[in-house]
Order: sequence, then structure tokens, then C-alpha cells
Amino acid sequence: MKKEILEIKSVSKKYRLGMIGGTTLRDELQRKRAARKGLEDPTRTIGSKAKGNAGEEFLALHDINLTVYEGERVGIIGHNGAGKSTLLKLISQITAPTTGTIEMNGRIASMLEVGTGFHPELTGRENIFMNGAILGMTKQEIESKIEDIIEFSEVRQFIDTPVKRYSSGMFVKLAFSVAAHLDSEIMIMDEVLAVGDMAFQNKCLEKMNQVSKQEGRTVLYVSHNMNTIRQLCERCIVLSHGQIVFDGDVEEAINLYLGRKHNYENEIVVTDEIREILVPNVPVITGINLNNPTGILEFGSKMRFLIDVENRSNKHWDFLLRIIMKSSGGNVVTMSSTLNTIGLDARKKGTYSFGMDTSNVVPGNYTFTFVLYEVGTMNVDNNLDVLRDVAEITIKADADFNHGMPWNPRWWGSIANGDLEVSEC
Repeated sequence: MKKEILEIKSVSKKYRLGMIGGTTLRDELQRKRAARKGLEDPTRTIGSKAKGNAGEEFLALHDINLTVYEGERVGIIGHNGAGKSTLLKLISQITAPTTGTIEMNGRIASMLEVGTGFHPELTGRENIFMNGAILGMTKQEIESKIEDIIEFSEVRQFIDTPVKRYSSGMFVKLAFSVAAHLDSEIMIMDEVLAVGDMAFQNKCLEKMNQVSKQEGRTVLYVSHNMNTIRQLCERCIVLSHGQIVFDGDVEEAINLYLGRKHNYENEIVVTDEIREILVPNVPVITGINLNNPTGILEFGSKMRFLIDVENRSNKHWDFLLRIIMKSSGGNVVTMSSTLNTIGLDARKKGTYSFGMDTSNVVPGNYTFTFVLYEVGTMNVDNNLDVLRDVAEITIKADADFNHGMPWNPRWWGSIANGDLEVSEC
């Protein structure tokens, strides 16, 4: 039976908006004197409203209930202002909940922003010892790990330099390395890896997987990068307006977060409101017909689109078409484009049939983006019309697909290359 490492019970967090009270006794006396005389608040911030929203309450989190188990890798996603950072601050005990309780069985190592817990005047080495001491580790325990921390951080050359002289990337590398190597039962990461380079991000994800699987540490990870959520997490929570709206499968959580709901339409009437760009006097797409009555394709089928184009200019125009296919999680799977230009005379309309090979795309829901473009000077594409994610299909597998086993896109991707060829050497 899994051990509970974190339990959140009916937690809410309220903030009071605006400036409440003066910063000093003198400010407070001035405010009260001005109020008695009906004068403007002398301590009010320049440019703010006379009354503003001071005293109003904002509910950042509302009745959160959550249980996290030892060794779990939990992703937390949601739009800006959903309450993700507030939740992590409560778990990290940076601030206290207004109502409810948070019970933890273990120490926490957290990175809520670049440089959290670091003193700018201390060197990298000194900050390692300070962070270890905060976690309750002895000097001997920290010394036994310091070489691993420095090696992983890739900042050995600067380890005895005050961290105020570090770049944001160096800050992140050292801070993550400290959090990952010091003894703690819970690791909390809040979007900090976005500052590091791609190679270091992958290195960090591998390390978090390792400490979770091999050391049984719990990882709470907040990110707007859905690919890293997929790579790391086995469970995902979606927050919206301070409440948990989903807790479960990673792909389902990502689909909910991205607003991906299967809504197939065989014929799509295109209006200017859904265009990503609106360029006057150019060819544009006015209609899309998926040559399939249900929007459901068997694995191995090819897609065909009938596309209406109208030339709104007073001259002949040569253009090309690009069709981009995305997974339900928003990742580009493949792209096809016309080899030769299509010509359309001034003020004319035309309907064209385009075939797209999706025979290796694995079962699932997919969306299509359509781009009309021309090749400009120095072979740079000039987009004329962009319709993003306006068409959707479902690819369905037969019983023999993948030997009858469910396909896991999180680990295997969205393209099926078939069985491996094998022969004795």
C-alpha cells in the first residue's frame, strides 16, 4: 500500500487587495488625519484610484483536497492566475492557508522561482551549505554530496563566486542541482526549468525521474510546457480559478487544459473571424470539406480535403498550400505541402483536392492547420491566410494494430514505423 506523503484538506487561501494600513506609524497617522478632514490619502500610490480595491478579498484557492503518495510524479497545470504558485507556496510553508490543513511526511526542497533560497552575497558553495542546513542536514552530510551537486550544476568554474554575478541560467542550474541532491522527501518545481537550455532541461527531467523511481521521492512539477509534463509526470492536476477541475491521466489533463474537445465537422465554412491573419487583396480559403462522412479513419488511411479558394485581388496570383497535422496535445505530428504553385486569376474562385498521407499516424484525435502562402524574396515564406486547428479527425485502430496492445504516445510518439526487421548475423 502506498504511503501518503502529502495530504491537503479543504484548503482555501484569501488575499486582501490593495494597500491595507500604512507602512509606518507616521503613515498611518497621516492617513487617519486626512480621512477625518475629508482629504485625499497622502500615502496613496501615485496613479492609483482614490478608493481603488483596497479591502476587497480575492480567493486564490478554494476548497482544495488533494492526496499525494510517496514516489509519485505529479504535474500541476492551469492558465495564469489559476492558483498553481499559491498552492506550491502553501505546501512549501512560505505562506499559510486561510482555512484547511496541510499534512506532510517529510522535508521539502523547492524551486518556486530563480534563486529561491539563495543569498546573493554568498558564493555558490556557501549557498549549498546554507540550503542543506535549512533542510536540517549536518555539515558532514552536505560535504558528502557537494561534489555531485557541483558536477551536475555545470558551474564548477564559478562555484566560489557570489551568486549575484550568476546569469539566470547558472542560477537555475545550481539551484536545481541543490534541490535534487540534498536529502528531502518532496521536490517542488515551479516553471524554473524554462530558463535553462534544452540539454540541461532534459538532464533535469532525467534526474527527477531517477530520484522518484530509485529513491522514492515525490515530485510536484508546475509547467506550461506540455512536453515536459508528458515526459516526467504519471499523474496530472488541472487548476482553474483556484479549484481542482481534474486529477488523473496526463493526456486527459492536457486535453482539458488546451480545450481540446472532439467536435467533428465535415464541412467548414470559413469566415474572417477565424483567420489568424487578415491580409487584404490576397487569395484566401473560404471553405474546407473533409472527404469523409464521419471524420473517423481507419489506421493506414489517407486524408483528402476539398478546399475552396477565392482570389480577392485584382491580379493573377500563384500560391502554395501547407497542411499541418497536430496531436490532441498540441504537438505537430507532420506537415505536407504542395510541390508546385497553384494559379488563380483575379477575382476568381477555385476548388482543389488535396491528398495527405497519414498512414503511419497512430490512433487518436488530430487537428489540422491550413496555410496559404507564397515564396517571397530570398526564399522566405510569406503567409497569405492561416486557419489554425479548424479541422479535426479521429484515427481508429483495428484489432491487429500494435499486436493488440494500446499505443502509448507519451513514450512512443505519434508515428508508427511498423515492426522491426530482424535477421541472424
